[in-house]
Order: sequence, then C-alpha cells, then structure tokens
Amino acid sequence: MSHPTAAATPPPGGHAAALAARYPRHVNAARLYGPAASSDELAGLYRRLRAAHGAVAPVLLDGDLPAWLVLGYREARFVASRGDLYDRNSKRWNAWDLVPPDWPLLPAVGDGDSVPWVEGAEHERRSEAVHDVLAAVDLFELRSQCEKIADELVDAFADDGHAELMYQFAHRMSTRVIAMILGIPAWDIPSMMRDLVTVLEQGSDALAAYGRIMALLRRLVCERRKQPGFDVISRLVTHRAGLTDEEAVQDLVVLVLGGPQPTAHWIGNTLRLLLSDSRFATTLAGGRRSVGQAMAEVLWEDPPTATLTGRWAVRAGQLGGEHIQAGDMLLIGVAAANTDPAIRPDQAAGAGGNQAHLAFGHGHHRCPLPAQEFAEAIAESAVGVLLDRLPDVTLAGPVTDLVWSPAIWVRGLVALPVTFTPA
Repeated sequence: MSHPTAAATPPPGGHAAALAARYPRHVNAARLYGPAASSDELAGLYRRLRAAHGAVAPVLLDGDLPAWLVLGYREARFVASRGDLYDRNSKRWNAWDLVPPDWPLLPAVGDGDSVPWVEGAEHERRSEAVHDVLAAVDLFELRSQCEKIADELVDAFADDGHAELMYQFAHRMSTRVIAMILGIPAWDIPSMMRDLVTVLEQGSDALAAYGRIMALLRRLVCERRKQPGFDVISRLVTHRAGLTDEEAVQDLVVLVLGGPQPTAHWIGNTLRLLLSDSRFATTLAGGRRSVGQAMAEVLWEDPPTATLTGRWAVRAGQLGGEHIQAGDMLLIGVAAANTDPAIRPDQAAGAGGNQAHLAFGHGHHRCPLPAQEFAEAIAESAVGVLLDRLPDVTLAGPVTDLVWSPAIWVRGLVALPVTFTPA
C-alpha cells in the first residue's frame, strides 16, 4: 500500500528541521513507538502526558511523525462526534511529505477509500451496506457455531494439561468465526491470521502482509460476484448500494482488520482478569455472570483497541488548550479517555454497569452495532466454553510475568500460558 503524497526523498533541510519549523510543539515530544512506549506501560505514559499537557498531548509516531493524542474523555467524544471539525479524510494530513513510502503505519492511517474514512452521503451509502449485510447474520445460530468452534479448539489441547491461550485459542477462535461469517475458505485462515497479527502489531513485514490480505479479498470478491453464496462477501457485492469490486474489498478489509484481533484480545484480557483477580475467583465455578462482569470491565480498563487512528483537523482551532493546525492528525486515546480522572476520579471504584466507554469508538464512525454483537458473542462463548471445559484452569506463572503487545494501538497479551488438569 502507498499513498500518492508519501515522500520518496527526505524534505529539504532534513526531517528534524521540518519538524522544528512546522511543528514546534512536537520537538522532543513523547514517542509512541520503540522501547519508551509499550502497552505494558500505558497507564504510566498516560499519567505523564496528562500531567505535562492536559487533555491533548503532542506525540511522535514511527519515524518521528507528528500527531496529537487526545487523552481526555470529553475531548475524545467531541473529536469523534464533530466530523465538521475533525474528519476521517487522511488526504488532509499536512505531514504527508514527511512520510516514507515504506512507513509501517500506512495501513492504519488509511487512504480515504473505505467506509471508516469516507464522509457524508458516501459514508451513508457504504455504512448502510455494511450494516445490512452484517445484520442479516443470525445471532442465535452464530452463538451455536461459536460454542462448537470453541469446543473444537479446546479439544486440541485439553489432554495436554497446559496451553498458550492467545494463539492456541483466542486468535484462532476469533479468526475462524469471523472468517466463517465473511465466507473466507478454511484453507486461507491460517495465513490470514499470521498476516493480521503482523499488520496490527506493525511488524517489519506489515505492508507486505497487508498486501496479501488485500489480494485474498480481491480474489474472493471476484469469485462471489460470479457465483454468490450465503455469506457476508456475497451479500455485500450484491447489495443494492451497488458497490464496485474495489469498494467492496476496501470495506471488507476493515472488517478483517477490525474484527478478529480486537475480539481475540477481548477474550485474552477477560481470561487474564478472571484468572488473576480475587474478585472473580469465588464465582468462576458459578458460571456466566462473572464472565459478563469481567468482559464489561475489560472494555473500560483494558480496551483491546487502545488508540484509534485517526482524525484530521478540517481547520485551525483550539482543543484542550492546544492550537491545532488545519491538517494535523489526531489520535483518540481510548484507554486514556476511559480512565480520565475528570470523569472517573476514583479509579478503584470501577465503572460498574456504565456502558459509556469508548472501546467501540464514538460518533457516526463507531463500530457497527451488529459487529459489536458479533464480538460479544464470540468472546462470551469462548470464555464460557473454556471455563466449562477446564474448570481448574490457572495461570502458569505470576500475572506480572505476562507480556503485553509492544504496539501502543493494541491492548492485548503476547501470550497467555495456563495449566489445568488434563481432560
């Protein structure tokens, strides 16, 4: 993937000079990449940024590219709901000339051609199509299929007495179910899962992995256009909105990138909480109520999508005491906003039954309701089946030994090793 205005050569005077001249607030700003920025240290990073800058902080992305991280809950909701001031058109970005063609965040920033990035009537046309094809999925049948797939995955390691639940269970669970919904053949799922991890964790092969996912979807769209079935891809290419093949591919890649990995991390983060927090220990054997409580708490405290990219300022203005230039990029800090002391002064009290978290986004570009229902069905089924099948499952070591993904965009575990009595 490339962007037509990505720089092929460094800017005159060098990158540092361009940053100092055009983005003085970003000189020596906190980096959201490298050893200094890890999702293992998110809470501390957010505290430091909030103490130094307030609700909006200047930050640097990979390659020291400038952006603003929105830390405040009210400010995050404002940015997400005011498309007239902060829209999703990445072509507005005033730093494209600083972006190298191989920048690993290109898939995350987008090129304005898929449903999360378009605006106005075009967004209505595309989002209606996506909503309709997802809403046609039978949730009752989906839950039944989820439980069946979860049982099959547990069968694969139930006799071992130990397992690594992220890649042996959570990632495979979410990828298989969402692939089934979309209509992706079983033989394409393993390679797609590997590519998804690479893209979302911004690995060195991120652009190549993104290209392989796009090639897979283009092939499937072409096949379903010729011979429709009963899956989401078929319904999308035959929807009355009349999407072109490329529009269908662009909107499908959003479902592929935005579905399996966050759902897998919702499963993993919920299991981590259930297996490590004494508040849940006495009710695990009692069943599903504590599972639902843990899932809800995770969306506030450890949302699988920790940071959302991106919004671009339509015109210059003030936000959180900072002067935002027209074309500046803003990142919505979901995890930071969810724990904003301005709305949650007593962090230890928890959020209770409050559902006003930003884990699914906010505004007209938030995650479609059917997709939220799919994620909940997949995660609840996965956790419930695992605990039913392996009632004495425990962490294989101290919870403090668990390692979080190094990508600040994701709040999820690299691995979740457990032990249990062989079935």
